[in-house]
Amino acid sequence: MIRFDEVSKQYPGGHQALKQVSFELNKGEMAFLTGRSGAGKSTLLKLIMRTEELNQGQILVGNRNIHRMAASEIPFHRRRIGVVFQDHQLLFDRTVFDNVMLPLRIEGYDKHEAARRVRAALDKVGLLNKEKLNPVTLSGGEQQRVGIARAVVNRPQILLADEPTGNLDPDLAAEIMLLFEQFNQIGVSMLIASHDLSLITRLKHRILTLDHGSLIKDELQPSKQEPASRNSHGANV
Repeated sequence: MIRFDEVSKQYPGGHQALKQVSFELNKGEMAFLTGRSGAGKSTLLKLIMRTEELNQGQILVGNRNIHRMAASEIPFHRRRIGVVFQDHQLLFDRTVFDNVMLPLRIEGYDKHEAARRVRAALDKVGLLNKEKLNPVTLSGGEQQRVGIARAVVNRPQILLADEPTGNLDPDLAAEIMLLFEQFNQIGVSMLIASHDLSLITRLKHRILTLDHGSLIKDELQPSKQEPASRNSHGANV
């Protein structure tokens, strides 16, 4: 589903954000991306979204080299991907319903079909009874759930999340991760950036560790069913 081949990214001024990173995320897989602040996690996610451009290597999404796409193809590529942010990025001049509706409005969905999808997404995250509220009246955990509903309302093939639990207490963070696992169980491929090792190591999914832009570890957390590990290149997941 997602493949990085020797990908490097250098920002103007010389900062090397990523250094020859290679890994593969299979269709339907859920994995965590971790490392200290500045390790390159956000840059890696932005490269998948084509909001940043690489300097070396290639990135394939669904067997398509996304950095050879024409500019006119990029919006379609991004519609295949749901994104969840740490700071929610909700619109506080609109209701919960309208926030979740936004991606469908952009895509031109039929009004009735869009409303059905919005309510299904809100029901999935446990907020159907709060669709008419303004997000500013919600708790931090509820606001993050609105962000997740918005990210999945158009049924993306891939879900990316950048520190989605960074502002939440441990109990709420665990609830959000449980939601992600539920979406993964219905076939959504997921890559979640998080520095919270105490949380993600309990969830028994694959963990890719970045350090100063290099992928230094790629391993599957041991469980009763699958004690396997991977090498640092993550070939053929």
